[in-house]
Amino acid sequence: MRVAIAEDSAVLRDGLAALVERRGHTVVAAVADGVSLEQEVALRYAAGEPPDVVVVDIRMPPTFTDEGLRSALALRAAHPDLGVLLFSQYVETRYAGRLLAGSSRGVGYLLKDRVADVGDFLDALVRIADGQTVLDPEVVSQLMGASHDDGLSRLTDREREVLGLMAQGRSNGAIADLLFLSYGAVEKNVASIFTKLDLPQDAADHRRVLAVLRYLGVPE
Repeated sequence: MRVAIAEDSAVLRDGLAALVERRGHTVVAAVADGVSLEQEVALRYAAGEPPDVVVVDIRMPPTFTDEGLRSALALRAAHPDLGVLLFSQYVETRYAGRLLAGSSRGVGYLLKDRVADVGDFLDALVRIADGQTVLDPEVVSQLMGASHDDGLSRLTDREREVLGLMAQGRSNGAIADLLFLSYGAVEKNVASIFTKLDLPQDAADHRRVLAVLRYLGVPE
């Protein structure tokens, strides 16, 4: 897996790069601001060796407000298949909503102070590179708190629980393990969610994404 990193803290940037490379992946760029990240990614695409995923802090030079987000949005617009992980100290619901509104596939948002396990972080990178959505539960909670009902009131408590785990990027198998349910029971809950939210009869992965967007209150 090829990874590009944008993080203004030199210590954290070098630490992330070392962590990724120790696990056998390649860091193709490690820079301190969003503009440099965009330039490095463009060079890698031109060379035919694009990154699979970029790790982006939200608040970076020069204003330390939303530089990382704007770079992430620009990169996704130019390269829709590029995985993007927002890695921040803060829950910025409007930022996550803007990124997810384009497409939630291959998008992640993790909080720095809540990532306690190296393996979990690297697993998140791999899942994002594979096109999955990975969201910190706290991000999910705050996004849901800002969302409208949009049909969610029709869901049972169990279905909302399943949908919440779907929003974190969990597979049906992982949901079954976490909730101590059979795989078939999870499939039935997922199917019921699709029906109650009036989602179109489309590819299962697409309906899954639409269900998560509805749950988070993000425009489809």
